[in-house]
Amino acid sequence: MQKITPVDIQHKTFKKALQGYDRADVDGFLDEIIETLEDEAQHRAALEAEIADLKERVSHFKAMEESLQNTLVLAQRTADEVKASSHKEADLIREQARMAGEREIAGYNDAIADVRREHQRAVESAEKARSELRSLLMTHLALLERADSAKPNGESPSAAAPPSEPPPEPAAKKDDTTRITVY
Repeated sequence: MQKITPVDIQHKTFKKALQGYDRADVDGFLDEIIETLEDEAQHRAALEAEIADLKERVSHFKAMEESLQNTLVLAQRTADEVKASSHKEADLIREQARMAGEREIAGYNDAIADVRREHQRAVESAEKARSELRSLLMTHLALLERADSAKPNGESPSAAAPPSEPPPEPAAKKDDTTRITVY
């Protein structure tokens, strides 16, 4: 079925019959129909234009949505990469700190070993000095005892003859202010 347009109604002519409708009433009614159809056609055209505009806007918003989704995916990917990079950097910093700590501890261990060796040398040196001092004192004591036994009746040790052997030299000269304790 073909649609009737306002122009079709305007140009429509009817056959004349004897007892037909009043021509003025029919023409008036047709004019009203024409006017109504024209208003409806304009309204329909406006609605179709609005639909086209809305479709265009929906298309624009869909494009924006797609762009936003891509941006969100990119932002998430970037955030994941930054997070992974931060973890790697933190691990590297921890490893460097651990290695620096180990080097420092090794340095302290070496310093401790050096101090222990130095302490051992000092203990050995002190023991050697004690031994030499003990030997020197024993030699002097022996000399004094010999000098006492060689004295005729109560003479003072200074009057006795000098010993045939000179006393051994001390290992190291000491200050007059230094006191030596023998154990």
